[in-house]
Amino acid sequence: MTITIREEELILAKERAIFLPNEQLLAISDLHLGKAAHFRKAGLQVPSTLAQSDLNRLSDLLNHHQPKILLINGDMFHHDVNTDIDDFEHWKAQYQSLKFVLVKGNHDKLDERQYQQLGIEIHEPSYCTPNFCFIHDAVKCKESNLYPISGHIHPGVSVYGKAKQSLKFPCFYFGNDYAVMPAFSAFTGLSLVKPKANEQVYAITPTKVVKV
Repeated sequence: MTITIREEELILAKERAIFLPNEQLLAISDLHLGKAAHFRKAGLQVPSTLAQSDLNRLSDLLNHHQPKILLINGDMFHHDVNTDIDDFEHWKAQYQSLKFVLVKGNHDKLDERQYQQLGIEIHEPSYCTPNFCFIHDAVKCKESNLYPISGHIHPGVSVYGKAKQSLKFPCFYFGNDYAVMPAFSAFTGLSLVKPKANEQVYAITPTKVVKV
């Protein structure tokens, strides 16, 4: 689905990403690589294929949009270095010409040397384009002339059917003051949003993005 914010075209992908054609930039948020491995280390039976599934979905997006920049809008890594992050390093090797940018989130706690070794450019607290301020937590944005696009809360929305049954979906939220991206990782919960007047919510169903 294509929308226009600040007179700029944004493409909302059902794979939980935003593509900015003007900037040749693909943005995702809350990848949480290492979260499944962290839970397995704690003794919980979490499938080891979750991270690879997310990376495969990301590959599909990169192959489709062919961006010059991949922006991760916070919480790229859930915890310390582990096998999921090793898998990421191996996966990343196929994208030598792609610029990887990370806007640090609350879970991104590797030291600077580790990010450098992975070939990731760090921005803290934000990465700005002519119209937008990508930042993990919108309330921390100091760029008053830009529209903040954040992550962090893993937004979701309830969609009601004719028989009053409801389904919960991840969503894109575009508020009057800021936007919130969905969590890219499939291994996350949802925080339901309640839009105010003139605010827009786009639910991410298994087949498409739909305006609610």
